[in-house]
Amino acid sequence: MNKTDFGLDKKFYVAGAHSRAQTLAIYLQYLYPETTVEAYLVNNDESNAKSIQGVPVIKFNQNTKLHCEYPVFIGTRGIYHKHLSSMLRQLGMKKIFPVTVDLDLTLRNAYLQQYFSSINRTFAKIDRIDTLGFPNEELPASAKTETLSSCIYVAKSIFDKELTNKVQLADYEKIIRVGTALSDTHYDKSDIIDCTGDNISSKNKQYCELTGLYWIWKNAKEDIIGLVHYRRHFILPENWLERMQCYHIDVILPLPLYVAPNVAENYKTRHTPTVWTQMMDYLNEHHVSEYEQAVTIFQSNLYSPCNMFIMRKSVLNDLCSWMFPIIDTIAAHEGQYTDSYQNRYPGFLSERLITLFFEMHRNKYKTVYADKNFIS
Repeated sequence: MNKTDFGLDKKFYVAGAHSRAQTLAIYLQYLYPETTVEAYLVNNDESNAKSIQGVPVIKFNQNTKLHCEYPVFIGTRGIYHKHLSSMLRQLGMKKIFPVTVDLDLTLRNAYLQQYFSSINRTFAKIDRIDTLGFPNEELPASAKTETLSSCIYVAKSIFDKELTNKVQLADYEKIIRVGTALSDTHYDKSDIIDCTGDNISSKNKQYCELTGLYWIWKNAKEDIIGLVHYRRHFILPENWLERMQCYHIDVILPLPLYVAPNVAENYKTRHTPTVWTQMMDYLNEHHVSEYEQAVTIFQSNLYSPCNMFIMRKSVLNDLCSWMFPIIDTIAAHEGQYTDSYQNRYPGFLSERLITLFFEMHRNKYKTVYADKNFIS
C-alpha cells in the first residue's frame, strides 16, 4: 500500500491513545519511515498520558486548531469511528481514515512482511504457497499426503452473548461449550461440552477458553486439532489441511500483534503485574534453561493473541504438558480476583506463553500464520 493512498507526506495524526492507536502508529511509521505522528487525539475523560514516546496527547474539542492538511487515522474501536469522523470533519480535517478490521489486517501483514525480512526470517502464511517454499499457488502434483483426521473446535461460553450476524460453521468446525459445569442449560446434541471426561470446566470463569483447551488436550482424538472462538475464526484457504500435510506444517497461529513498549511491560501495564512476576519466577525455578530465552522474547514486541491455533495432536500435547503446570501454579498462588476482567489472568498469560513456547522451539516445530476475522 502506497503512502499516496492515504495522502501521507511527513506528518499524520492518530485519533486514540491506547494500545490499538499506538500499534497503528508503529505500523505506519515502520512502513513509511519518512513520516511521524504529529499528535494523538482524544476526546474523552479517560486517563491518558500527556505524551507517548515524546508525541503529545491532545484532548480536542470544536475549538482545537489542527493541521487540516495532515491525514488522521482513527485507531479506536469501530463503534467510535462515526462520531470521531464527524467531530474531525467539523474541525476541517479532510483526510480521515477509520482503521477498520480489513485496513488493520492489511497494515499488520505489510508490517510483518517487512519486519520478518529485516531479521532474515520468512513470514510464512498458510494461504501463500510462495512463503512455504513453492513459487506458485498450486500444491505440487507429486506431493504425497497422509490421511489425517481434523477438527477445529469453536469455543462458546455459557456467558457469551449471541451473535448479531449468524455464522455457518465449516465442515471441519465443531462447537465446544465451555464452562458447562457451571450451568444447567441443555445444549444441542451436536455440541461438545467441556464437563465430560478429564476436565476443568468448573474453572471457566477464570480460565475462560482454557477449559476448552484442557478438554481437547485430554479427550480429543483427531490428528490435527484447532481452537478458535465463536467471534473469532481463522481465515483459511479451502485446502488448508492439505497444505499442512504437504508441507509438514506443525502449527498455525494467528498473525502476531505488535504491542509497546514490549510484551512484558505491555502485560504489566494492562493487567496485574504480580501475575507476570509469578510466571517469570516459575520459569526461573522450573525451566532454568528457558528463562533467559523468555526474558529476551518477552522484551520483543510481538505475540500471537486470542489463544487460537491449529496444530498436530502430538504438538498440542507438548504445549499443554508444559503450559498448564505454569498456569495452575500461578492460579493456586494468586487465587481469585474480585475484578472479573483481571480474574481472567490464566487466559491472558496463556496467550503470551503459547507465543513463547513456539518461539523457543521454532527450529523444532514448523509454524506458519493465518489471518483471523472478528464476528459481531
